[in-house]
Amino acid sequence: MMTHREDHMSEQLSGSQSAPLKIGVREFRGNLTAYLRQARQGSTILVTSHDEIVAELRPPSPSYRPRRQPGALRGRIKLSDDFDETPQDMLDSMDGVL
Repeated sequence: MMTHREDHMSEQLSGSQSAPLKIGVREFRGNLTAYLRQARQGSTILVTSHDEIVAELRPPSPSYRPRRQPGALRGRIKLSDDFDETPQDMLDSMDGVL
């Protein structure tokens, strides 16, 4: 048996995916994980305080990419000892007449 609050949240979450969900701040705070899961699945959620929209939660746009983290590959990339040496056959080919 679900409580009134759980029943209300379930009703909101199973609603139409196209219409944004409107929820109060307390409801949002109390069920944050469930609403984040819904946003990840494509839902838009409008958070209200005293019937005024104060926040909109929606999935990130497809063009969003996390920022690069400098040093993330430190220790994973190895250069060969002769990396900056030009092979002799290439040097010989450059000395020829054009």
